[in-house]
Amino acid sequence: MIYLTRKEHFNAAHKLARPDWSEEKNIEVFGKCANHNWHGHNFELYVTVKGTPNPETGFVIDLKKLSVIIREHIVEALDHKNLNLDVPFMQGVMPSTENLAIKIWEILSPLVEAEGCHMHCIKLYETQNNFVEYFG
Repeated sequence: MIYLTRKEHFNAAHKLARPDWSEEKNIEVFGKCANHNWHGHNFELYVTVKGTPNPETGFVIDLKKLSVIIREHIVEALDHKNLNLDVPFMQGVMPSTENLAIKIWEILSPLVEAEGCHMHCIKLYETQNNFVEYFG
């Protein structure tokens, strides 16, 4: 089994807050992330797939194809967007980095499977010190 990772980057804004909570409670729970004027991150996305290399090409997946899939379905949907307002697949979902990683997996998994390999992991850096990993 070979594991192959592609890294992509996007910038996005969001706000962590529950509309059914008071502003005070949102600030207590989410801190600065509940800022009513939003806040943003320079996200780093690592998509790791796994599989057996094709005997004809030596590839688990053509990295150009993987890059196009990620850019067309994820980066274009998220880059310079407000996760709370602008991204259809995040509507009704608390836009935490954890939930964003899950949604990215849900979108990419069938597309990667169609290319003959499997998702292994999504690693999503919100800051250089904070990231999540999701293994489906």
